[in-house]
Amino acid sequence: MLKTSTHRPGGYAELLAIALPMMMSSGTQSIMHVIDRMFVTWLSEDALAAALPAGILYWSCLSFPFGVGSYVNTFVAQYDGAGKPERVATAVWQGLYFAVVAGLLLTLLSPWSEAIFDFIGHAPEVAKQEAIYFRWLCWGGIPAIMQTVLSAFFTGRGETRTVLAVNIVCVAINAVLDYAFIFGWGPIPRMEMAGAALTDVIGSILAVCIFLGLLFRPALRRVYPITTAWRFDRGLFRDLMWFGGASGLQFFIDVAGFTAFMMIVGWSDPRDLAATNLAFNLNTLAFIPVVGLGIAVSTLVGQRIGEKRPDLAEASTWKGVIVGCGYMLAAAVIYVALPHVLILPYSAFADPVEFADTQQTVTVLLRFVAVYSFFDAMAIIFGSAIRGAGDTRFAMVFGFVTVWLMLVLPTFLTWYFWGPQLYWSWTYCAIYVVILGFGYCARFMNGSWRSMNVMHREEGTAPEAMVTESPTVAEVSA
Repeated sequence: MLKTSTHRPGGYAELLAIALPMMMSSGTQSIMHVIDRMFVTWLSEDALAAALPAGILYWSCLSFPFGVGSYVNTFVAQYDGAGKPERVATAVWQGLYFAVVAGLLLTLLSPWSEAIFDFIGHAPEVAKQEAIYFRWLCWGGIPAIMQTVLSAFFTGRGETRTVLAVNIVCVAINAVLDYAFIFGWGPIPRMEMAGAALTDVIGSILAVCIFLGLLFRPALRRVYPITTAWRFDRGLFRDLMWFGGASGLQFFIDVAGFTAFMMIVGWSDPRDLAATNLAFNLNTLAFIPVVGLGIAVSTLVGQRIGEKRPDLAEASTWKGVIVGCGYMLAAAVIYVALPHVLILPYSAFADPVEFADTQQTVTVLLRFVAVYSFFDAMAIIFGSAIRGAGDTRFAMVFGFVTVWLMLVLPTFLTWYFWGPQLYWSWTYCAIYVVILGFGYCARFMNGSWRSMNVMHREEGTAPEAMVTESPTVAEVSA
């Protein structure tokens, strides 16, 4: 059960007890991304330009299984809140089975790397680097998804300090290996972009090994029948695909939209692509910790829905919004006031002449990040809350409408008819995030999430009943 009994339900102490380790854990991941991009920047501007398109294309392919795997968090939270430890264990096993199959399918894309980026049409020197990076990332599909499922067991029960500890260990080792594999060190050859991707794969494998060791501890096995609940459960697996599939599709839609955005930006000068890469990379310093806060809110909402106490779920969500928006506002001030300090690690060993224009462009792009950061927090927290209750269909439809109609289509039309327009493209990005924030806020305040849950089999209801509240594409567009 969730370890929050010493805190007042629905209060800040309860939220922060779960959220702070998750924010710090997510923060370690963002630091790792920054370190990785910093090393890549030291290679060349072409390598920097290639890293984000290749990385985000990989995440587009990984996003659906990642969304399904991370939704195990909701099953664990709701079943744990309802006092059903055997269903918690069964849900984790169904997630692991899914991870193996989905990860194997992802590795099949590896041989097609060159053809994919030749088709996209970026500059040849950039496309070559993109193909190398993407190919090696694809080999890490299975451990990446397994890591997501296993961490969901701990986050769904509120044991977020464990996830933090594992991430700190893995990120520390990854940071050392990242430099060694990119530039070469001792017996390790210089692998450049291949090395940058390979260290991510090694980090995921290490995390899976640690999580499995923790999962099979005797103390946990006495409460959760991990060793006996391994059988395939067709009904629960179908439920995971029903609810988690919608969440995975929504995640895929979001990432695919940003992938399309990045590919369009890549049609012009590689320096614009490099600057966009760097700005988004710096954005993760604020964005990813708030994602950790969103996981905490989703966990609390799932727990309270399992306990049939939606009022406490609502209280925790609003407190999460206050914390998240406050954090984003502080980050926005730094983006505007100290951009040169944020960019300094990237420029330290980069070619000063080659990097000068990129640095000037990044400084402007960070102002766009500052504008939409507050609304980004709204979207993350309110979206996490409704998904934690089981309202995944709305998130899927609304995410599709906004990212493609507000971001991708305007960017494409502008570049197609008027040529490269980087700052207009970022204007559309800011508008998209603002609308996303208000949309999720409105859905949360609508309150339909209060009557939803993912435990329909235990309560004798059908999962289809949970979808009747979700709007159609036409309704969202209106």
